Amino acid sequence: MSQRITIALIQSPLHWENPRENLLMFEEKMDAISQEVDIIMLPEMFTSGFTMSPQNLDKVEGGQAVKWMQSMAQKKESAIVGSIVYWEEESYHNRLFFVYPNGETKTYNKKHTFTLAGEDKVYKSGTEKLVLEYKGFKICPLICYDLRFPVWARNTEDYDVLIYVANWPKPRIEAWDTLLKARAIENMAYCVGVNRIGQDDLGYDYPGHSAVYDVLGKQLTFSNGEEILYATLDKEHIISTRQKLKFLEDRDEFSLRG
Repeated sequence: MSQRITIALIQSPLHWENPRENLLMFEEKMDAISQEVDIIMLPEMFTSGFTMSPQNLDKVEGGQAVKWMQSMAQKKESAIVGSIVYWEEESYHNRLFFVYPNGETKTYNKKHTFTLAGEDKVYKSGTEKLVLEYKGFKICPLICYDLRFPVWARNTEDYDVLIYVANWPKPRIEAWDTLLKARAIENMAYCVGVNRIGQDDLGYDYPGHSAVYDVLGKQLTFSNGEEILYATLDKEHIISTRQKLKFLEDRDEFSLRG
């Protein structure tokens, strides 16, 4: 029997700089998931929206959000992934948490902070790529603006799934659509992207376009509305396609310097 995992992508508006309301909202949405899923994906900065004023949030909110993720992961018997504003070591981070059903966490700090919005001046950039294992799949989670940088995402670790959590605005949504598909094709991996919808308090519109692409770039699911999307990823699809086409064997060898 082939290994499979099912992913739920929660495409939702966000309450601006209001962690309590966002956690209540996402708990309701998760409770509405009736089918068995292995991973639940939430957007970038899902407790606050893409704020450049993290000082408006209590510094303890990050830790409380992680405890909530652990509680919900146990309740739903599913891993949960999303990024939040997180205060640590006298710095703010746009930090992604991958929370296993048993409460274990893996973290990734956004490498490419969004200079156009001044994110680089507010949040400390990450330096370490994360590749984790879950239910027989190797997964590489990244955040929003990271999508524009193919070298950082390059599949040198033979991962199976590349995922992006995002707040990607409407004026540049064609880039989001195009690059998600490109990352799948060039890395011979499933590529999964979850984006928010609605308008934030700064007037930016977000059109969703959450989607999943298979190893050959075929779109498996897509939406521009407020809803939960589902997709099942098949390990055999990855293995058989790579064995047949062998494109990753011809990839360029390189190393990244900090």
